Amino acid sequence: MKGQYFITSESVGKGHPDKVCDQISDAMLDAVLKDDSKGRVACETFISTGLVIVGGEITTTTYINVHDLVRRVLTDIGYTDIKYGFSASTCSILNAINSQSPDIAQGVEMGGAGDQGIMIGYAVDDTPELMPLPIMLAHKLVKRIEEVRKSGELSYLGPDCKSQVTVEYDGDTPKRVDAVVLACQHTEVILDETGKKITQAAKQEIIDTIAEPILGDLVDANTKYYVNETGKFVVGGPQSDTGVTGRKIIVDTYGGVVSHGGGAFSGKDPSKVDRSATYMARYVAKNIVAAKLAKKCWVQFSYAIGKAEPVSIMVDTFGTGKISEQKLVEMIRKHFDLTPKGIIKSLDLLKPNYEKTAAYGHFGRDEFTWEKTNKVAVLEKEAASLV
Repeated sequence: MKGQYFITSESVGKGHPDKVCDQISDAMLDAVLKDDSKGRVACETFISTGLVIVGGEITTTTYINVHDLVRRVLTDIGYTDIKYGFSASTCSILNAINSQSPDIAQGVEMGGAGDQGIMIGYAVDDTPELMPLPIMLAHKLVKRIEEVRKSGELSYLGPDCKSQVTVEYDGDTPKRVDAVVLACQHTEVILDETGKKITQAAKQEIIDTIAEPILGDLVDANTKYYVNETGKFVVGGPQSDTGVTGRKIIVDTYGGVVSHGGGAFSGKDPSKVDRSATYMARYVAKNIVAAKLAKKCWVQFSYAIGKAEPVSIMVDTFGTGKISEQKLVEMIRKHFDLTPKGIIKSLDLLKPNYEKTAAYGHFGRDEFTWEKTNKVAVLEKEAASLV
């Protein structure tokens, strides 16, 4: 894109109702994979005032104590006191889990994809993580909120929070942060005498403690801050809003900078290509950008249920590629195994490490295998032979 423009992305913290559900669903997946690498999981969670429902399809040889798992996740998030409107020790939990359909299972066991779908991967040289700057800043802000809450630095904060960041670009270059939105659940101690809004001093403390250390030199005199703009945010979490697994797919990926295939991730084992193949698409795109074959790269895979190889592969480098998109597609087919079994093996996806993905985004974090750039050398070598 040419000229001046603005891109906005949002993130939500671990205590957001939808993210609570993602974490419970992925904790269920981890618990299955810990003892049964062949387990099949499609777990959905619903949360509301005083109630958690865990459902979906799980086929496994191991046993999961669903109630203990749910209470552990809620405790880790911070819902340990009824003053936050929800308590891990007193909420009701309903187990509504069934086994996987045998019609799906027979195709998966033969090595085929667990569903049809479109999977998107993206990378851009905005940041060291090769992610769009707006979503990375938004994630770092909500993570910072959790840090200062748990450390006691801002002890009045509750588990629920959201952030939003607007970045001004000039061409492909991010220049500055234009606007920051922070919504932080809190206790009543920072309300003014009316009891209807937080004090200006509390707003400034939130900006100084949370935003400034993350945004640094990207902030200028014209940067606008919006902190708890309804006035107060005492009632939060599942008491204020229901949550469902898989409703934050844009937060989970690239912050709306590029398109999304539509499939959610959390609670799904890696035989489901809307999760595993999306991880592979990110891995492919990141290695292409890391090899400096493009400044930005968008990759699309599509699959048919029961079929191993992708139905189609598409690449778009937005005019920044050093070689043609057709050549990049050929290189992808040659150097990356895009079958479900190949993806699982290449990215080591049977290890129980999924609960960590369920907050602060699935991409741009070195702790995950799909963020490795170990294909750079082979891509650089082949690209050099084409020049």
